[in-house]
Amino acid sequence: MCQPLQSVKLLVFILFFGMSSMVLSQDSLVSVNLEAVLKLGGANNLTIKEYKLRHELALADFMKAKEWWLPDLYAGTSIHQLWGNAMNGNGAIFTDVNRQSFWGGLGVNASWDFGTGLFLTDAAKLNTQAVSFATEAEQNKALLLTIEAYYDFLVAQLYAKEYSQLAKQAGIIAAQIEIQVGAGLLYESELLLAQSNFNHLKVQMMSARMEQNNQAALLIQLLNLDPKTQLVCVDSLLVPIELKGVETGINVSSSIESVYKKRPELKSMDLNLQALNAAKKTTTAGLLLPKFSIGGYGSYFGGVFSPVSPTSEINASLIWTVPTGRLIYAGELKQYDCRIALQENQISQTKARINKGVLSSRAQILLAKQQLDIALAGSKLAEKAMDQCLQRQALGTVRPFEILQAQEVYIKSRLDYLTSVSLYNKAQYRLFVAEGNNL
Repeated sequence: MCQPLQSVKLLVFILFFGMSSMVLSQDSLVSVNLEAVLKLGGANNLTIKEYKLRHELALADFMKAKEWWLPDLYAGTSIHQLWGNAMNGNGAIFTDVNRQSFWGGLGVNASWDFGTGLFLTDAAKLNTQAVSFATEAEQNKALLLTIEAYYDFLVAQLYAKEYSQLAKQAGIIAAQIEIQVGAGLLYESELLLAQSNFNHLKVQMMSARMEQNNQAALLIQLLNLDPKTQLVCVDSLLVPIELKGVETGINVSSSIESVYKKRPELKSMDLNLQALNAAKKTTTAGLLLPKFSIGGYGSYFGGVFSPVSPTSEINASLIWTVPTGRLIYAGELKQYDCRIALQENQISQTKARINKGVLSSRAQILLAKQQLDIALAGSKLAEKAMDQCLQRQALGTVRPFEILQAQEVYIKSRLDYLTSVSLYNKAQYRLFVAEGNNL
């Protein structure tokens, strides 16, 4: 009596997910693996783009700073007309003046403030290099997030696949038990348990698909893809990796000092510190340097268009400035000292975070490897138990519910293994970056 109803439910369930798949297929489908994700992440990630633009801005600032020594050229004409009063050089006022003049020529003005131009140009150059390393560091962070998101998405996809297969098998077994209950061979309670288990696995499958959608959305965000994109991992297997350059043992050969030298964020911060020290020289050694200015022109000058005669002029000055505010209060110097102290403090904080990251990543890999070995052993045991159940099924000495239980234990052990592999691989990449390597 219950069989037609259960068949209808199963049919509706299959149709529902079939229609969902048809709807999803209408959107753009993008197949990805880890290599494609890294390529797309490097090209499309908005954080990486932002820091590349910052590097271009720093380079433009450096180009601007280098302009300090170049003169200004000018050329053109001017006409002067005055009616009324004019003051003479000795202060006398002349009235009813009608004065006209014409000037046409070209000239040059140059001013070299050696105390600021030299040192600020050095500071701008160092800032450009600092931003380059900061871009490198942010790219590593962004790609590491993308790698972790990819593994989470792959695991979620494999979870959904495993639960889908398990739910399908549970539905078949529930139908078999229903027939046996109708024939009086099994109790109805066994059918109820089988149907309840079938529904439970459907819920687990739906949860896995929701998690897959969530992880896909995160990956689409990190890759800056069209929101309508539907992602699917072409990797059907998840296997442990061993990255070159990653030291996973307890007694590693690389010291933390060698890690410091490789980390791009520390290189960036050290260059920023050098830039601050270079800029600080404008308030110390720069005060001893003069400001040299020179200007001149060659022109025709005289009445409006006639008579005009060749006229030239040249002016030059060499000036030392004594800023009394600097001598009394030294406010700008103190500002630089504070900025330098803050930068040194931030470098120390960054080193402490690097210490934590390296030690934590190395410990995580060791534990993840142990977890991976345990999960693999458990998966093999569950697979062996399931094979024995299938052999007993061929002999007719196993109940359907036992097969389902064996398969469920096997799939759960497989999921444990997949999770362990994902954690191990992500820990590998985290340590790879933590030890100063670039993705």
